[in-house]
Amino acid sequence: MSPKVSIQKSATYLSVLLVGSLATLIGTQMVPGKQPLSPQPSVAQLNAPPVGQGDRNFIARAVEKVGPAVVRIDASRTVRSQVPAVFNDPFFRQFFGGEIPQSRTRVERGTGSGFIISNDGLILTNSHVVNGADSVTVLLKDGRTLKGKVLGQDSLTDVAVVKIQASNLPVAQVGDSDRLRPGEWAIAIGNPLGLDNTVTAGIVSATGRTSGDIGVPDKRVGFIQTDAAINPGNSGGPLLNQFGQVIGMNTAIIGGGAQGLGFAIPIKTAQRIANQLIATGKVNHPFLGIRMTNLSPELKQRINGDPSSNLRVQEDRGVLIFQVLPNSPASKVGLRTGDVIVRINGQEITKASQVQQKVEETSTGRSLQLEVKRNGQTLPIAIQPEPIPSQLTQN
Repeated sequence: MSPKVSIQKSATYLSVLLVGSLATLIGTQMVPGKQPLSPQPSVAQLNAPPVGQGDRNFIARAVEKVGPAVVRIDASRTVRSQVPAVFNDPFFRQFFGGEIPQSRTRVERGTGSGFIISNDGLILTNSHVVNGADSVTVLLKDGRTLKGKVLGQDSLTDVAVVKIQASNLPVAQVGDSDRLRPGEWAIAIGNPLGLDNTVTAGIVSATGRTSGDIGVPDKRVGFIQTDAAINPGNSGGPLLNQFGQVIGMNTAIIGGGAQGLGFAIPIKTAQRIANQLIATGKVNHPFLGIRMTNLSPELKQRINGDPSSNLRVQEDRGVLIFQVLPNSPASKVGLRTGDVIVRINGQEITKASQVQQKVEETSTGRSLQLEVKRNGQTLPIAIQPEPIPSQLTQN
């Protein structure tokens, strides 16, 4: 494998989030300086009660606790396609007995899952479940079917909020996704393959998986990996811990023959995005405009040993920048391809995910203090993140 290809495969996208692009960095954060909504009943962090030793029914208890708050979401969208121009030929008009329509329409229908986060009808689900939908219908566990309205959706994190007109609804309790450890229990509830109220269980297999790791490079999330079975239709449903608290929102499975691997958006990320969607209908993502990857002695050796590479790296550790977007905040302050970020605000940086986290924690208009290595020299660079351009957030 050539070094160039190796860099591309290991790279993490910072704010350049196009389908088919390289990996997107993880951990979308609430933009500082804007107050989130006052805590909803659904997003209050609850103390986890102890699970009794030898309790063989803890999964059933967790499901009974959260199950009433899990919903099915049916979405339909009208798709229009152009009729090929050749059919406008007089021969075809005569053959078909008159004018031929210039476009055709068809209705696409899909099913996903969601869970209630407030007793007055706010529901969390995936953006891809309701994206472009003309009609959204929510089926409650008690059998009621209600019309849903999409309050907002964010394609970069695949989070959406749907509102139904109802009151005194059951609410899913929320756990702490920041404290998850591989090996903990993971319980998925949803409507896979149209089979309502399906429960699967496994463990948390890993945390902090980048979008590039799992084959969805257009997302900006650090995913929870689980071996609890997740199938089409599970999208938007909750991933629970052993106490029946939501720790994530199920969103993806790996294609290409992978078995037993599912992924969920950490609930803390989903909460922060939901707060912004509820307040404004959109999400403000900070943006630097660089593509980067974790630097290691092995990667350094591959880069420097590649005669076709125009990069020469002197550092063994840090975060290597291998592209700077034109007219971006990074280009405005003089960052270059080949620069290595080693510190931000005085903190040592060894992973691209750390850079992303620092960016997400910084509101647009406030500066980050970078320490960059370039040709053996150390350069201090102050940079102000800007809102990500809208063309980079389109599906």
